[in-house]
Amino acid sequence: MAEEEENVETPEEPSAGSDPEDEASEEAPAEEQAPADQESSAEESLAEEAPDDPEAAAEPERETPAEAEAEPEEVLGPKEARKRARSIHSGEAGPQRSGEERATERVETRRGNAAARSRRRSQERAKRAEPGQGTPAADREPGVRKSQLGTVVSDKADKTITVRVDISRRHRRYEKVVRQSATVHAHDEANEASAGDVVRVIESRPLSRKKRWRLVEVVEKAR
Repeated sequence: MAEEEENVETPEEPSAGSDPEDEASEEAPAEEQAPADQESSAEESLAEEAPDDPEAAAEPERETPAEAEAEPEEVLGPKEARKRARSIHSGEAGPQRSGEERATERVETRRGNAAARSRRRSQERAKRAEPGQGTPAADREPGVRKSQLGTVVSDKADKTITVRVDISRRHRRYEKVVRQSATVHAHDEANEASAGDVVRVIESRPLSRKKRWRLVEVVEKAR
């Protein structure tokens, strides 16, 4: 009887740290666990891709005004442009030259530039000599005195008037009409002219330190 009691196997009690659910999951086949893991990973990826705000997802991304505007191109001066061009130059370096060779090259360059300037100026002179559309030059005979038409601006001095002469001429290069004015002092023996009159004056011998003109007639009296 004692031997039979010893041979009876007692059922194993579960340990205190073991969980029955863990044991059930270990016993479940691997084929049932794999689809569940795939579904959970797919749901997590969709949740990451989906935006929090549905309106933001519906609207496309808009560029800010600063990004939309193109960056302005950098404007470089001639000296800075040459310096930058030399810095990115990838060609072969020139031969080494002494100071005398450099000075000779500078002299030759200056001579070439001077010759080019002379040719250009001679061409401009020849072009000016050709008949153009501007006002023809006045034909002055030798010994004939020059006369001007002007407006009296002051008659305060005795026997002297100050006349403003307006000059209009066409620029020889730009063909633009340039208007200038000059002030001359004329001799008025009888004090005929007054401020605002239009008068005609003629060249004369030096009558004083500033007077080189003489009154001929009063064309129009001031109103």
